[in-house]
Amino acid sequence: MSAIDTLPPLREVIKTHGLSARKALGQNFLLDLNLTAKIARQAGDLSDCDVLEIGPGPGGLTRGLLSEGARRVLAVERDPRCLPALEEVAAAYPGKLEVIGGDALEIDAAAMLRAPVKIVANLPYNVGTELLVRWLTPKTWPPFWQSLTLMFQREVAERIVAEPGSKAYGRLAILAQWRADARIVMDLPPQAFTPPPKVSSAVVHLKALPAPRFEADAAILSKTVAMAFGQRRKMLRASLKPLDPNIESRLSRLGIAPTDRAERLDLEAFCTLARDLKENPTG
Repeated sequence: MSAIDTLPPLREVIKTHGLSARKALGQNFLLDLNLTAKIARQAGDLSDCDVLEIGPGPGGLTRGLLSEGARRVLAVERDPRCLPALEEVAAAYPGKLEVIGGDALEIDAAAMLRAPVKIVANLPYNVGTELLVRWLTPKTWPPFWQSLTLMFQREVAERIVAEPGSKAYGRLAILAQWRADARIVMDLPPQAFTPPPKVSSAVVHLKALPAPRFEADAAILSKTVAMAFGQRRKMLRASLKPLDPNIESRLSRLGIAPTDRAERLDLEAFCTLARDLKENPTG
């Protein structure tokens, strides 16, 4: 009998510990252990990795990660009601699971992990995007993680993998695709969750590149992209004017049409502009 077979069903765990999902915490629990194991497998071989999981809830995905052979799982859970249930999982996998109670936005999890590291999580809806942006914008690159296998609302997942010209294309696509290979690897309907959310979900796998796809200063690129997409209906000559009063001539010199809108520019063009802003700050 495997360790996972000694644990009670998740519905029983939820009932025993009074773990009704809380909307304020962005909680939607996955109770199908076949699904949680499938999500864990999207991260690849875990046997030589530490895995960081954010928002494990009653531990469905946690069980999947451990049953798929993760070397060690560090689970960060904000809801204190879930901690006793997670300790039951830890007891079934001695030395394999460490549970930290607290807010993932305030905890330096990287300092508690041993490389190589993979992050796998059914992220709480209310902090998922912020966590992703933090993981994509560290001070140094490569980051502390090898890959991210993350569940989001389907709309957010589409924004991460979006291509130029699409309505979903924006800052998130640029940040993700500049430094990682990103693809959607699974779709999940609302009925897969307890309680069912009003939207479909998707799992995105992001593999860190050893170096950014194109050379650019991270801070300048981020500022440029945020400004361009912050007023995405405006032409670039208007939305980017705060960067440089002579932005129209700069764009023309770089082969970028000043009358284009942000969604028309691909990643390489944004990086070219960011490099030029650093090399020629006065235009």
